[in-house]
Amino acid sequence: MGTILVSGIRLHGYHGCLPEESKIGGEYVVDVSIHTDFTQAEKTDKLSDTVDYCRVYQIVKKEMAQRSNLIEYVCRRILDILILEFPSSKFEVKVCKLRPPMNGDVESVSVVLGN
Repeated sequence: MGTILVSGIRLHGYHGCLPEESKIGGEYVVDVSIHTDFTQAEKTDKLSDTVDYCRVYQIVKKEMAQRSNLIEYVCRRILDILILEFPSSKFEVKVCKLRPPMNGDVESVSVVLGN
């Protein structure tokens, strides 16, 4: 087993419970940790023998483009699709909302889910 990290996927999204968030949106950072057996890829040098992290990025980008009230919901959607697409791997997905609109100086709020 090994780990592939796809870190710092920066996207603009429209998630949140406030009406303004659905109009102006906000900045998000998504990290995906993939725990998988890439022993075969180490021997063959073939993309088909590992998890294609370009595909991981495409999944994250597509799901982040769909508006949701909660980042928990977005995170779960991303995780569920990754599990369906790469069933023999384990994932941890972190969705981070930068500068959330709160009554305070908060850098970010994050949700982390895994299987």
